Amino acid sequence: MARLEVDRAFPRSSRGSLKIARVLVALATLLCFVASGSHKAYVALAGMETVLTILFLLLYLLKLDTQMRWLCWTLADIINSVIAALFLLVVCLFAIIMRTNKGTLAGGVLGLVLLVLCLVDALLLCKTMNFGKARGRSAAK
Repeated sequence: MARLEVDRAFPRSSRGSLKIARVLVALATLLCFVASGSHKAYVALAGMETVLTILFLLLYLLKLDTQMRWLCWTLADIINSVIAALFLLVVCLFAIIMRTNKGTLAGGVLGLVLLVLCLVDALLLCKTMNFGKARGRSAAK
């Protein structure tokens, strides 16, 4: 059985700081939508984004991505970030346009900030991926 090991340097890295910022902004967005009694779709999206970002943060923090090699976690994280950004764009624009109350408006604005964080995260992750580069010992020298 593999031992869980905490990567203490990850929270101080740019990727770790960005993940923590995404969790905090997603949580603030969720709280704004819940407190204002917004439409359930707004709450569901903010809640789902909060949970998924926490799961990816834990994945990297506990170095589980290196232990579970059956999935390319970086690519899964990129796909999650891009899809979250698309959903956030639609839902948060609706929240801002409809602005039933100030809490919904604040949640929509925070959601757009979260959208920017998702796109920055996806770009950072794309830079770390080694598309088409040889890996491992069998790589040509």
